[in-house]
Amino acid sequence: MTDMGKAMIAGAIALGLASPALAADKWDMPTPYGDKNFHTANIIEFAEDVKTGTDGELEITVHSAGSLIKHPEIKNTVRRGLVPIGEVLISRLGNEDAVFEVDAVPFLATSYEDAEKLWAASRPVIEEKLDEEGLKLLFAVPWPPQGLYAKQEVTSTDDLKGTKIRAYNTAGERFAELTGAVPTQVEVPDVPTAFTTGRVDAMITSPSTGANTKAWDYVSHFHDTQAWLPKNMVIVNKKAFDRLDEKTQKAILDAAATAEERGWAASKAETDAKIAVMKENGMTIVTPSETLTEQLNAIGETMAGEWAERAGEDGQKVLTEYQK
Repeated sequence: MTDMGKAMIAGAIALGLASPALAADKWDMPTPYGDKNFHTANIIEFAEDVKTGTDGELEITVHSAGSLIKHPEIKNTVRRGLVPIGEVLISRLGNEDAVFEVDAVPFLATSYEDAEKLWAASRPVIEEKLDEEGLKLLFAVPWPPQGLYAKQEVTSTDDLKGTKIRAYNTAGERFAELTGAVPTQVEVPDVPTAFTTGRVDAMITSPSTGANTKAWDYVSHFHDTQAWLPKNMVIVNKKAFDRLDEKTQKAILDAAATAEERGWAASKAETDAKIAVMKENGMTIVTPSETLTEQLNAIGETMAGEWAERAGEDGQKVLTEYQK
């Protein structure tokens, strides 16, 4: 946690902002990504909708780009009630429970239509897991389909052997391992520096992240693999939510439903727009070769089997519902 984050949280506690009488006044909301990111823009609109829906009785201040709390700490900070609400990449929680990785299993859902079906199948299980930890799920929004960024065209996984691939969750780490690469954890704000200093050589991420971090400054090729569509979710501390009156709770849930619908539409628009931005800035957009596609699909099958085994009964429940 940053010094700024610690100071703000300490101040909030000192002022008694966690007490029932004042809990509905002002909420600080940490998010991992910058203001130009479509997830953050959607959340800012969500906060405005909450303010409007509560006639200004609840104001949510969005602290973007990890400025209040760093991404890896957001979920537990909300769980502990140090902040009432936050955003987190769902698959980052895969080391806690494999079910959270379902939308990062390569090639399980590679289109928005399939991603919506997978979300419908997995949401009840994820909500139950969060509920057990005192958390309430408000909404989730997918990233554009993930593609491979590299400093040259990759025609087979042999080209990735020995390279350092940026990973942002355990599924990404395993994916890198299966290609013969070395996984390296790097947060989005640090991606450009990681490439220029040689910490990473390639990454699999969305066109959104690529364009927002000006990928053309550090790589030359984007391979449109459409590997998976991971989602971010907005969660709230249940005790903080339950302290609110019914009108305020309804305003939050209504704003959340609107944000989810708006966010999915924004993600779809983002895909084409950000690929176009990268192309305009000189990046080569590559349709994966037949060899690379076959190899990636094989890795996906391996990872799907591994995930199902780790996720156990809950994972099988999700897959059965998804495959109906």
